[in-house]
Amino acid sequence: MYEGKLYGNVLTPDGWRLGELCWRDGRLAALPEAPVDPDDNDLPRILPGFLDLHVHGGGGADVMEGGAALATVARTHVRFGTTGLLATTMTAPDAEIRRVLGDIGDYLRDPAPDAAGVLGVHLEGPYINPGKLGAQPSHARPGLLEEVESLCRLAPIRLLTLAPELAGHLTLIRELSERGIRVQLGHTLGSYEEGVAALEHGACGFTHLFNAMSGLHHRKPGMVGAALAHADYAELIPDLLHVHPGAIRAALRSIPYLYAVTDSTAAAGMPDGDYRLGEQAVTKCLGGVRLANGTLAGSTLTMDQALRNLVNLGLTLAEASDRLSRFPADFLGRQDLGRLAEGARADLVVLDPELNLQAVHVAGRRIEGEPHVTDA
Repeated sequence: MYEGKLYGNVLTPDGWRLGELCWRDGRLAALPEAPVDPDDNDLPRILPGFLDLHVHGGGGADVMEGGAALATVARTHVRFGTTGLLATTMTAPDAEIRRVLGDIGDYLRDPAPDAAGVLGVHLEGPYINPGKLGAQPSHARPGLLEEVESLCRLAPIRLLTLAPELAGHLTLIRELSERGIRVQLGHTLGSYEEGVAALEHGACGFTHLFNAMSGLHHRKPGMVGAALAHADYAELIPDLLHVHPGAIRAALRSIPYLYAVTDSTAAAGMPDGDYRLGEQAVTKCLGGVRLANGTLAGSTLTMDQALRNLVNLGLTLAEASDRLSRFPADFLGRQDLGRLAEGARADLVVLDPELNLQAVHVAGRRIEGEPHVTDA
């Protein structure tokens, strides 16, 4: 007997199938086999749960608060269809980073129920260029392998953002890659050549592509040029505020496994007002989050809205789903996530034909309560 099942248009790795999707013990056990075009009916669209590899906060809580804030963030994002996320830190003094990673390690040993799974840490800074902080606080500095290894003993760092042009960072990239930590390039003034060298040393992605990095010029391609010319993977914030739709389309044509992130802050899922982003005060208004000087400071985006934005840009629902689920799972090397395939974890979202979120399941368990409707 199966412990759970849903009927509808099921997006499998082999395309859309009509019928029952079944799971047992939190794993998918049976998939429908009849091909279908979901546009031919009004049945639910059943997709893999969304994976967000860049989450600073949500529901009024900030990851850098640690403690109970971590559960609030995970419970907030699951109601928008995110079934797995990386808790993302801010550039901060060493003691603050250690405190937060210690709290994340504690949380992973006793995670909140009815919440998105926290898959580990995205360490965004402090190993970034002080000349390209964006909304990061001014605690940037070069990184050392011994320091990262010490941090990993507090909580698993799955992804690390750094600026490759800082002294010693090409060697650090290789050392981290050899230890299974994914390295992305971001908050960088590096040149095209430095970006290419970083990829050759083992870097495998770019953090919030186009934002907080040297831009593209036809005689000085910059870090953006390195990404468009050479990257297989990069993350991008498709809130239509951080990146112009034309630039998103250019990236979609250039980077085969471009994937979506929210870079969400405590303001995600909350009304306009004042919030925290690490040690800094930010304000949510007009659909965005900014520092007092007007600099964009993360986003209010949620993953269900990211899906709709990509579809509105011309992607099919299946193509948009890949960029919110399968591609980020593959980037992390998690073949058990991000796809509706036999043996994969039963993380899934249910949408109506207008792509409104109807239900979310994490490891087969339906999250109680109505899904949020975002104003992003």
